[in-house]
Amino acid sequence: MRQRLEYALAWPFITALRLFPRPVARAIGISLGHLIYYLVPRLRKVGMKNLAIAFPEKSGRERAGILRGEFTSLGRQLAEACKLPAYTPQNIGQVIVYDGFENYESAAARGKGVLFLTAHIGGWELSAFMHSMHGHWMHVVMRPLDNIYIDRMVRRYRTMHGNRLADKDNFSRGLLAAMKKGEEVGILMDTNMVPPQGIFVDFFGVPACTASGLAKIALRTDAAVVPACTVWDPALRKYRLRFDPAVQLIRTDDNEADIVANTQLFTKIIEDYVRQYPEQWLWVHRRWKTRPEGEPPIY
Repeated sequence: MRQRLEYALAWPFITALRLFPRPVARAIGISLGHLIYYLVPRLRKVGMKNLAIAFPEKSGRERAGILRGEFTSLGRQLAEACKLPAYTPQNIGQVIVYDGFENYESAAARGKGVLFLTAHIGGWELSAFMHSMHGHWMHVVMRPLDNIYIDRMVRRYRTMHGNRLADKDNFSRGLLAAMKKGEEVGILMDTNMVPPQGIFVDFFGVPACTASGLAKIALRTDAAVVPACTVWDPALRKYRLRFDPAVQLIRTDDNEADIVANTQLFTKIIEDYVRQYPEQWLWVHRRWKTRPEGEPPIY
């Protein structure tokens, strides 16, 4: 009943954002983001804690500014996500454009599959949607959302143009098969995990339990690992789906050590993205929740 009520309350808002012109919808979404920033102190507390870990050299005012920027980014993405059904290959360019598409083409041409290394930065919901709209469908690794009705809607949006969904908690076998077929997979690799799916590597200098599946699959299949993120460009007033050159994997005679080393390498790439676009990352996620044995909780 509670989930039905949440969905019933959200649906008029989602419908309104879909109907408004894009600038108006964005303004409304951003205003909602700012409202949530002020009304939900629990999220502010987590965000400020994370920012203190990541940027100890910054003042409290600077960290608060970054955190407010995150809620601006979330509100903007909410507006665009609500309008996804209205987008076509002809008008999607008004919202998001490619950057570094040649890096994706080179990786795909290897024929061994492509693993997109990505994170909750900017407009992550737009990336696989736009890429599939142009004929490049992929497997999207996700966990079910807490509200089953909103989860159903999000799944419908994410698969509108051919994308397929893979359960985050049980995806290795399916992704191995996908790589053998030369297919593509998008993995958001910046969320807290628990062992054995996660291993500890440094993120902003602090051990963070991180998914090791991408490294395992890449080492086993020799698929190309392409860093990708969708960032808001204030000069363009659009999102850029940015593809960087494929990562050179670390390979030695010790497979277990290679899994750790490559997971650290991938995490450092994400950290570099976050440092470059701090106001667009998901600071309100409890990224360092799982602690090494014997360490006290952070949150």
